Amino acid sequence: MPRSISLPLFFLALCLPTLSLTSNRPAAQRRSARNPWRRSSNSHNIPAAGYYDPNSSGGSMLTGVPDTFPAGLGEPLNVILSANSDAAVLVDQANKGGLRNYYQAIGFSSECLGQHSGSDQTANLGDGHNSLNETAVMRWNYGDPVLGTCQETIKGGNHFRYWIQDGSSADSGAIFMALSYEEPLEEEHDIIDNGYNLARDWLVGNATSNTTIPTSNLTNSSTFSGSASAEGYTYQTSVQYVPGLLPNTSNGINHFQSVGVGQNAVDGLVAVLTVKISQAPENAAESSSLRSYTLPTTLSSVLLPFLLYLLFTRRL
Repeated sequence: MPRSISLPLFFLALCLPTLSLTSNRPAAQRRSARNPWRRSSNSHNIPAAGYYDPNSSGGSMLTGVPDTFPAGLGEPLNVILSANSDAAVLVDQANKGGLRNYYQAIGFSSECLGQHSGSDQTANLGDGHNSLNETAVMRWNYGDPVLGTCQETIKGGNHFRYWIQDGSSADSGAIFMALSYEEPLEEEHDIIDNGYNLARDWLVGNATSNTTIPTSNLTNSSTFSGSASAEGYTYQTSVQYVPGLLPNTSNGINHFQSVGVGQNAVDGLVAVLTVKISQAPENAAESSSLRSYTLPTTLSSVLLPFLLYLLFTRRL
């Protein structure tokens, strides 16, 4: 039998295209669609760690979240993709083994039909850009890189925002990610208990051959490695858990009421990923890896509610 849907929840789904239109970023803050990652090996100033600590230059490892109560709460930047990774992986594109294809390999895709819903968050990576809106939001795709993130929007799941550290004062080229595991839409996308730490570790597990990460037993010497593949590319990921970038606390953390039940909302560890391409298709130079499906705004505002209705009423 198809699942039923409450009228308030369905009407909220109908509003999602409108939300995506009204949340457009100010032009001054919006990251352009240009490709910022096509670079020679010396075009960034990469430190030994593969990133600069935002805390050391006026930035923060917590995002800025609008309209929190109390005001000023943030979410942890709990994963860093090190600039010591292969240069191709750091290119924010779908083809040639780029970042979006790596995200597909570990189970994440762009938002439902390319439509951005929800509020933007900001981050100051201490690189001279000050606070910028996220570059993009990636959602767990439930095994379907094209339409699976529509399920995540409805059913909840793992997701993250990311930012690029490429300002003139700290131009590493590293990618900072804010992972969290959210409840279904009908629960207003609250974050599950321990949802920041678990989301981080489930991503790490996906990237390292589906390794089970013992969240409650991690230390600053924990390391993992393994591989994941998509579209003919295999990515070897090495992970080091690093202390000292984030506090071990619930103070100042968004959703602290639901996340910090029985433990601090943030455990003080950041997973630093170094990713190398270990295998590529023969036609890698010409290949266009990741499938995408982005509708024109007018068309999507008609079809997206219908798609969400189907997702609600079919057995998923």
